[in-house]
Amino acid sequence: MKSGTIAEVFGFHVLDSSEKASSYRKNRLCPFNNKVPNCTKDKAANPLGVCAIFEEGKPVITCPVRFRESWLILRMAASLLFPPETRWTSLSEVPLYDADDKKAGNLDFVVVSYDDYGKLTDFFALEVQAVYISGNIRQAFEKYIENGEIVHSDARPDYLSSSRKRLIPQLLYKGGILKEWGKKMIVIVQDPFFKTLPDLPQVETVSEADLVWLIFDLVEQQKGNRPFFSLQHTQTIFTAFWDAMNRITRPRPGPREKFERYLQERLSQQLESPPEVRTLFDLDLVE
Repeated sequence: MKSGTIAEVFGFHVLDSSEKASSYRKNRLCPFNNKVPNCTKDKAANPLGVCAIFEEGKPVITCPVRFRESWLILRMAASLLFPPETRWTSLSEVPLYDADDKKAGNLDFVVVSYDDYGKLTDFFALEVQAVYISGNIRQAFEKYIENGEIVHSDARPDYLSSSRKRLIPQLLYKGGILKEWGKKMIVIVQDPFFKTLPDLPQVETVSEADLVWLIFDLVEQQKGNRPFFSLQHTQTIFTAFWDAMNRITRPRPGPREKFERYLQERLSQQLESPPEVRTLFDLDLVE
């Protein structure tokens, strides 16, 4: 499939024409444990039910709810940070406040452990980051819903905005508070997104880590004549909080000489061209 083509709609592969897939599309349902049975992406009344789009032949997740497939992310996170046989559950959209009682944001999930009497014994946070889209995908989506036509669009994954405008500020504010509390944060991202980040300095064990990166990907599979995508874990990365933040937020400057050459070119063009100055005669204010 070409880049910009829809890969998954309302939880089903665009080439899946089964009765179940058609029913989910007709009723605008979400099979990935959304807070309500229906998809609520973009607009609740007219949701943009695109879970993933193709980029260079690979499906890229564009909806954070897509990561909730079978609750794999929570099960893996709990097994990584809690001892076996621990009783645990998750709380979603948990508000987090700083020392001035100002809201630092909502944590996507807080996974809590508890004893036989229901008393809290431990917790960690889990942050999920899908990829923003640049361009228009809704027109292609509506054509597909209307008649099943798969059309190319100008939509592209915007990794830069997804990291600089969303993920990094979230980690700095919310992760910084958790770091001070001595609590861990698990970050859930897809493999293509993680590969756009700088190489992060790693620690060896989960006990040393402040940030744990659980990285997943969508793998295309076939069941009978039905194609589908399956969420699969690809790697786990352990990092110290500030080491990771310093690496991600520190710019990698290009050569200053290249920038100066550009400035010289612009300066030369400006000096060679007569300034566009409108006189009083041009404005017909002088007779």
